[in-house]
This record gives sequence, structure tokens and C-alpha cells, in this order.
Amino acid sequence: MRLITALTLATLPVLALAQPIDAAKSQIGFTMKQLNVPVDGRFKAFNANIDFDPAKAAAGRADITIQTGSIALPTRDAEGEAKKKEWFNTTQFPTARFVTSSIKPLGGDRYQFSGKLTIKGTTRDVSAPFTAKSTGGQTLVEGVLPISRTAYKIGEGEWADDGTVADAVQIKFKVALNGK
Repeated sequence: MRLITALTLATLPVLALAQPIDAAKSQIGFTMKQLNVPVDGRFKAFNANIDFDPAKAAAGRADITIQTGSIALPTRDAEGEAKKKEWFNTTQFPTARFVTSSIKPLGGDRYQFSGKLTIKGTTRDVSAPFTAKSTGGQTLVEGVLPISRTAYKIGEGEWADDGTVADAVQIKFKVALNGK
């Protein structure tokens, strides 16, 4: 019982700082190329614990967990394929996770995050620019994170070759943070 209480108390500071997101205005999507044709997709379910104040960017942090089984693609067949072992293996790896290690201001409404992205049990350091604009009591955070799908073992076996599905994937995120 003490261990559970200690773990609960240890997470309180992070949860107390987290800003609620407006799920209706937030999304995590991606663009990949199949046979050199862009294909857009998104994840319908994700949780985000974010604390970000543009005036104190360096103190900001984000911890985002994506439900990989919530993938949405242009067809049901494509969604079913993406959940298989060769792709996201959603049975063994039901979530992907991103956690920031730093955020720095670049000037204006532009910032740069660095952190760790874990997909399908593989963790890599990532970094990308983003914008943060405050309007109407919300801060809209938007950006694009380029990744290599094969670095995360997305598309194994015959799909590891990038002749059919390109290796480069653009993760596009838009998160609406409610005011602090």
C-alpha cells in the first residue's frame, strides 16, 4: 500500500501542472507515400499531459501517449493491415509515446522540442520545430516531426524495402491547450 501511495504522490506534481487539451481541436496525424502517392492518416485516440507557457518555454514539458490501434487510414483494409505484426503490431504494442527532454524558444511564435519517441518498443531521440499561438484562451501548438518508419520497425519483412512504401513519414501534430 505504501508503494502505491508513494507512486501516486510522485505523479501529482506532473498532473497538477498538466494543461487540459481541447480534444475536438487537437489531432495527431501523419503523411507517408505509397508508390510515391501521399497517403494521410491519423490516430483517433491519444492522451496528452502538457505544461507549456510560451513566456516560459524552457520550463515546458509534454508526455503524449497514442493508442496505435486507433489508426485511421483511407480504407478499412489499410487500417487492418497497419495493425498487423509487420506494421504497428497493436496487440503487442498498443501505445506509442513521446516525452520531451527540452523545449527552447526560436523567436516569435517558434520553438524547438527535443525528446524521446517510442514506437513498437523502439525508442529514438527526436527533435523538431513547432509554433505556439495563443488565441481566445487557448494555445494552439502545431508542428511536423519527420521520422524514418524503418528505424521504428514499422513495415518489417517484405515491407522493410522502401520501394512500395517510402521510409520517410511526416508526423503532423496540432494540440489545442486550454489556458493556464
